[in-house]
Amino acid sequence: MRLRSVLCSTASALSALALLSACSGGSSTATPGDGKPLVGVDYPRSDTDFWYAYITYTPEYAKRYGLSLRTTNSQNDMAKLAANTQTLILQGAKGIAMAPQSTFAIGPILAQLRAAKIPVVTIDTRPDTGRVYMVVRADNRAYGEKACKYLGTKLGGKGKVVMLEGDLASINGRDRTEGFNDCMKRNYPGIKVFGETTDWDGAVAAQKLQTDLTAHPDIKGVYMQSSLALSGTLQVLRQEGLLVGPKDRKHVFVVSNDGIPRELRNISAGNIDATVSQPADLYAKYALYYLKAAIDGKTFKPGRTDHQSTIVRIRDGLLEDQLSAPLVTVDGGTYGGVPSLKSTDPSLWGHSLG
Repeated sequence: MRLRSVLCSTASALSALALLSACSGGSSTATPGDGKPLVGVDYPRSDTDFWYAYITYTPEYAKRYGLSLRTTNSQNDMAKLAANTQTLILQGAKGIAMAPQSTFAIGPILAQLRAAKIPVVTIDTRPDTGRVYMVVRADNRAYGEKACKYLGTKLGGKGKVVMLEGDLASINGRDRTEGFNDCMKRNYPGIKVFGETTDWDGAVAAQKLQTDLTAHPDIKGVYMQSSLALSGTLQVLRQEGLLVGPKDRKHVFVVSNDGIPRELRNISAGNIDATVSQPADLYAKYALYYLKAAIDGKTFKPGRTDHQSTIVRIRDGLLEDQLSAPLVTVDGGTYGGVPSLKSTDPSLWGHSLG
């Protein structure tokens, strides 16, 4: 029922968008009086440290690229994203950046924008269907693989771990889950993985971790696919008497994902062991960079970029700029062939907002 309700609400919003496109002849209104091209950015949510960081960086890069900025917040709701898209078109947006958290349902919205000749950049997530000017994200399968290599090394290839998955309706949740599971099967068959779907909900993650630790008190590793699970995971480990330093034999090795300031501090303090630093600053930077490029009529091809990333062709009409996302540990060591940065490394964006 929930899926049907979402799709119906989205369809209603898209009907209004179609009417808007027909009335406007498929083009947007004039840019504001400052003469700068107007772009729209929809924030998927603002209730996490990671997305707060992205929101903080976005105006900075809009100014750097000479763009006028309008923003909306869809609050992880596809119907709101469709409505916000209408708002941005009415305001005269020449391009729109968005981060649809349900990647299977975004297709109709992208089709409407394509018909209106408004370029779209998606950041963090990749649409399951439809075309966009550019996808800006990191290799999410590699996130899972890096977490796997770290835990596999620390556990000596044996034991039990819990993977607190995201939302499998999202390409990010699927990629991180598949990357972790495939790596474990291939490299560490002696490790048992308990996969738990959390829908990017910290409270759900904490409850499922508690249940797993009760049923399997010999669990020695946790992979959190998002820092949303950080507070709850630390609380559960503390309640179980397992929040102890890495030299204590009761220590449970924890790998997180995002690179927020709290993760970096907890790595340095010995409460968790590693994270994958998802580049919130670069997501904002290159979302605006590619919107400006689209407005200027530039095109791109697969291959290495001048900013240490690689553009890959996902399918016909869909390119993805895969940005760097390093493993971060307390010692900056190499684990299973994966190099890492120290949690105190000043190049990590998490320190700039700490």
